[in-house]
Amino acid sequence: MTTFVDRVELHVAAGNGGHGCASVHREKFKPLGGPDGGNGGRGGDVILTVDQSVTTLLEYHHSPHRKATNGKPGEGGNRSGKDGQDLVLAVPDGTVVLDKAGNVLADLVGHGTSYVAAQGGRGGLGNAALASARRKAPGFALLGEPGDLQDIVLELKTVADVALVGYPSAGKSSLISVLSAAKPKIADYPFTTLVPNLGVVTAGSTVYTIADVPGLIPGASQGKGLGLEFLRHVERCSVLVHVLDTATLESDRDPVSDLGVIEEELRQYGGLGNRPRIVVLNKTDVPDGKDLAEMVRPDLEARGYRVFEVSAVAHIGLKELSYALADLVAKARAARPKEEATRIVIRPKAVDDAGFTVTREDDGLFRVRGEKPERWVRQTDFNNDEAVGYLADRLNRLGVEQELMKAGARAGDGVAIGPEDNAVVFDWEPSVTAGAEMLGRRGEDHRFEAPRPAAQRRRDRQAERDDAQHEYDGFESF
Repeated sequence: MTTFVDRVELHVAAGNGGHGCASVHREKFKPLGGPDGGNGGRGGDVILTVDQSVTTLLEYHHSPHRKATNGKPGEGGNRSGKDGQDLVLAVPDGTVVLDKAGNVLADLVGHGTSYVAAQGGRGGLGNAALASARRKAPGFALLGEPGDLQDIVLELKTVADVALVGYPSAGKSSLISVLSAAKPKIADYPFTTLVPNLGVVTAGSTVYTIADVPGLIPGASQGKGLGLEFLRHVERCSVLVHVLDTATLESDRDPVSDLGVIEEELRQYGGLGNRPRIVVLNKTDVPDGKDLAEMVRPDLEARGYRVFEVSAVAHIGLKELSYALADLVAKARAARPKEEATRIVIRPKAVDDAGFTVTREDDGLFRVRGEKPERWVRQTDFNNDEAVGYLADRLNRLGVEQELMKAGARAGDGVAIGPEDNAVVFDWEPSVTAGAEMLGRRGEDHRFEAPRPAAQRRRDRQAERDDAQHEYDGFESF
């Protein structure tokens, strides 16, 4: 038996970036031919894409954990790692993506519309990419970044022009089966339809979609019965059709009271007050149903409703109804604002935006937050002194050390880079040279050049500082 699912919680994980490679080219008679470590590959993204052939979220209900593949690490010989493969998840048209707090992240309408739910991690740079005129043979590489981990909620809101609303067993499924080519399961069930059915109707030159959505009961707007699962599928429809049962066997029900109950539920749900309504008095092929329809019709018309007496079984009044719906749909489409051309909005950062913040917490710890410093920390191999020194240089050029001093940090104070649950904490030593002195300048291999006099070393350090900004700009994209 096929199960319809229109709301799921999905746990998606993008692929991790591959680590860069630290390698030195070696040939016969040339044991130190320079760095040749390749870059790591990018981790795969998790992408949600609308597919018209998909009509339910059932697949993700049974398998809610999805992960893209990781990027491969770089190799020697300047061989970059292979990028991870993107994971493309097909979702129905009308799927809304929300975060755990209920905030809308994306509204996916239209075949091919896509949204990156989790972005893959960047691959780490190999030591060949880190080499420069001032760092001829880096003995380290950057680590790949972890991919995003996201917990999202997918909700399906049916995309249709017309919604048939009404009590269970009011004849909505029968009506859509005769107005269109849809083939819903129809019988004298004591319960409501569980699956929204979509059909396509052609009336003159107008082609529109009509939805038979699950039936309403009192209290649906508070979640009773199918509750919000029903009302969610009404939101996108342009026209509402009240299907009222004129041949009900329940003594406490009649078409007018049924209409009042349904309208109250729509009012409490909200956002549907401006949709045009049509009232359909169904089952008029039954003698008692015909008499009741003629009795309540003047009252409904006095309330401003346009009323149609039909019989889905005997095919009575269907043509007039289909053309009336086509006219309302055409008017609704004409009233919609035309879609504007895609615009690219550029929001440059303020000239005084440092890209990070330094705050002092109650326990005396200084916390550094910002996209760049947190990313650089994730890319650093803390088991390698040169890599730690390279990180210190990057943070210093960004201005982190200067801001720590302004915030009152002193040598030996604790500094954390990153959020509370995933931070790197260290004791701060201002202007400290990372790594052992035998390494010479950070990220260089002293074996590639002869020992230099002290004066020459000072001049080279000054040249390194002058060249720092150029080097910094070159790696901004990583």
